[in-house]
Amino acid sequence: MTSAAPLLRIRSVSKSFELPKGTLDVLEDIGLDVAPGEFVCIVGASGCGKSTLLRLIAGLEAQYTGSIDYDGAPVTGPELSRGMIFQEHRLFPWLTVEDNIRLAFSATDVPRHEQKARVQEQIDRVGLTGFEAAWPHQISGGMAQRAAIARALINRPKLLLLDEPLGALDALTRLKLQQELQRLWLDVGITMVMVTHDIEEAVFLADRIVVLDARPGRIRRIVPVPLPHPRERTEAAFNSIKHDVLTDFADSPG
Repeated sequence: MTSAAPLLRIRSVSKSFELPKGTLDVLEDIGLDVAPGEFVCIVGASGCGKSTLLRLIAGLEAQYTGSIDYDGAPVTGPELSRGMIFQEHRLFPWLTVEDNIRLAFSATDVPRHEQKARVQEQIDRVGLTGFEAAWPHQISGGMAQRAAIARALINRPKLLLLDEPLGALDALTRLKLQQELQRLWLDVGITMVMVTHDIEEAVFLADRIVVLDARPGRIRRIVPVPLPHPRERTEAAFNSIKHDVLTDFADSPG
């Protein structure tokens, strides 16, 4: 982590939901700083509140205790400088790849000619050149997720939030898109916070891994990953960190 002021600062955040049978505590006393340009992965058993924490950072959830500051100001709702990618690509089937990506400009005043140039820039960046006019049903799941990544990057966010973005993909496509995410992060230089169930994926991508305990979600520990990029999954240091994090889940029912 660099010595720069945090881009994201989370302090004593707790979150619960009121259910018909009582209160469900989801997160408890979460504290975390994320530096500009850092890649942080959040891992934990199912139900530990990983996705809820990401939604709080995005401004998609409210009614929590504690504070979340982004770029020096409290998070009060969604904004364009915080992009988000979900597990499902959420492309509209009646729009082409190009038009799905262009949708990200709907709440902006970016001129039409600049929109076209920036859409093409992101299409080229994620490797979809030649598929601009394709419909979502004509491309693979991995390509659809590339389009979703392009749409999230189109407004040049400072922070990109990723909620299991590769979880629905087959193993080979997932490995390839892990490499693409790493390349994009190194190329674009934005801050990324990613939720994943895949420990190897976290070690491959992250500067730090935040391990959450479940029910309610608490930070058990934060594991640094001091390995240079690109990373080799077969190296001893890589597997040492992977096995260290896996020990946190050895007797976890999740």
